[in-house]
Amino acid sequence: MRIANEILMFFRSQKKLSCEVSINETIDVDRDGNPLTYGDIVYTEDNALEELDMRIHTERALLAVRDVLDERERQIIVLRYGLGKHPPKTQREVAAMLHISRSYVSRIEKKALLRLRRCFKDAPELHFEN
Repeated sequence: MRIANEILMFFRSQKKLSCEVSINETIDVDRDGNPLTYGDIVYTEDNALEELDMRIHTERALLAVRDVLDERERQIIVLRYGLGKHPPKTQREVAAMLHISRSYVSRIEKKALLRLRRCFKDAPELHFEN
């Protein structure tokens, strides 16, 4: 009687697991006789961490542009690098839009980029307020 009970318990436990599938389960063999698993078929390039890291750094950079730069610097950086919904523009295009010389755009851009670099160098873990 005890053996019959153990056998029934075994079959019940197997029934619960019947819907579970392991990603390493062999489902077929390839031409060379190597096992083919679900993992081999379902493989995708997982770059979610890289995308998240890029999103975090982009957000920090945008916040730095907003919080660290003055209005003129911010305007030039936004136009030059196509931040937000703006397409990137050349220094010559930005100069024409703002009615200033291209060399002045260059100086302001250089100064703004230096301020942003210092900001990240001095406080790489810095969190800007929204």
